[in-house]
Amino acid sequence: MFGTKWRARSVASLLTLALIAGPSLARADELLEEARSYFEPIPSVVPAVRDNAVTHEKVELGKMLFFEPRLSSSHLISCNTCHNLGMGGDDNLETSIGHGWAKGPRNAPTVLNAVFNVAQFWDGRAEDLKAQAKGPIQAGVEMNNKPAAVETTLKSMPEYRERFARAFPGEDAPVTFDNMAKAIEAFEATLITPASRFDQYLEGNEKVLTEDEKKGLALFMEKGCAGCHAGVNIGGEGYFPFGVMEKPGADILPPGDQGRFQVTQTADDSYVFRAGPLRNIALTAPYFHSGIVWDLRQAVAVMGESQLGEKLSAPEIDLITKFLQSLTGEQPRVEYPVLPVSSADTPLPQEMVAQ
Repeated sequence: MFGTKWRARSVASLLTLALIAGPSLARADELLEEARSYFEPIPSVVPAVRDNAVTHEKVELGKMLFFEPRLSSSHLISCNTCHNLGMGGDDNLETSIGHGWAKGPRNAPTVLNAVFNVAQFWDGRAEDLKAQAKGPIQAGVEMNNKPAAVETTLKSMPEYRERFARAFPGEDAPVTFDNMAKAIEAFEATLITPASRFDQYLEGNEKVLTEDEKKGLALFMEKGCAGCHAGVNIGGEGYFPFGVMEKPGADILPPGDQGRFQVTQTADDSYVFRAGPLRNIALTAPYFHSGIVWDLRQAVAVMGESQLGEKLSAPEIDLITKFLQSLTGEQPRVEYPVLPVSSADTPLPQEMVAQ
């Protein structure tokens, strides 16, 4: 979501007027200073994660598990199925297709830079990437498996037993469902996209953005978008009602999905969702938890009306969209791993029957 009107706008308002009137009327250093008060560049080093040392052995194991379809009961679906690393870290579908060709209830968020989010999933029900990794594996409409079956599968292959022992040294029984999730989290922590043109701008290269992108940045701050979409991930740091000023239609905001209310059972959390991170947003259509909007310009327009209570003009939508396109960073280069061969003890796949 693109923010609310309650954020202070004084400096950004003046900058916006000056930028739209002409670049010579605005002080570039003031725009950069204002941007730095809202946003941070993605670091070029892998961030630490809580209670889980990100070691080389753990990352390599986690990479294998991320691409491992035998974590699903059908042996067809892996983490990468819905969070495709070659497609912006999601699947570019309205909602994902899982076990039995079942259609999931929400749009798959990108896994790229997810380590910077305050919590995972649109409703924040997973406190970190470890917890998130466990959810889809057990969900009936996703990978449809059980922890004990996952452990049996992994233990059945000698290479996995060896890799778990190296990744979790000193543990008597390292092949566990919890350690599987820790390894996946360690790998996902490496999936960051630094060095976008906007990051370079925040780091002091004021010429890397076009004048239109700078105008879009100024509008993004002045209109209040940065009230919800700020920080390292330009979003993902808090929860906000979808429809602060005006609820969108039922196609965009399905009445049966009440968002965070389903986690907290608190009335104030009805139709509240985690603000979507905007990093690499140009790569991750369709948009919103319903995945119903495929055009980034349309998404900007919807947010203007629903969150700001303002019908943005076509030029304003164009400028904000151009700014958002500067948020695409360097994509992680991941070599597809060679996975262990199943053994005679590996459970056989379950047939997927259309639901």
